[in-house]
Amino acid sequence: MITLTQTAAQEARRLIEQESKPNLGLRIGVKGGGCSGMTYVLGIEDATPKQYDTTFEQDGIKILIDAKSHLYLDGTTIDYKNAIMGGGFQFNNPLAKKSCGCGTSFTT
Repeated sequence: MITLTQTAAQEARRLIEQESKPNLGLRIGVKGGGCSGMTYVLGIEDATPKQYDTTFEQDGIKILIDAKSHLYLDGTTIDYKNAIMGGGFQFNNPLAKKSCGCGTSFTT
């Protein structure tokens, strides 16, 4: 399971509401790339699940994650920091053996 901190949930909700469209959710995933091998992906999109998606809801936010990404992100906590330097969504991934300095990519 993936957990959003209260701050991350508030920011995700703000971004979803800003889109002014019905049935939106937060897609969380990983893709190949970045200086450590895999990069975190976060986006706002239609909350209709795709084949092999895991879906759940936290604090009124629909969260979608594909099966492959779930293998790499299970147990991850996502936080949000509002800062000039190093702000944004931050992933605390217990499965990551090594992360890059900026925290946007990792290796398992």
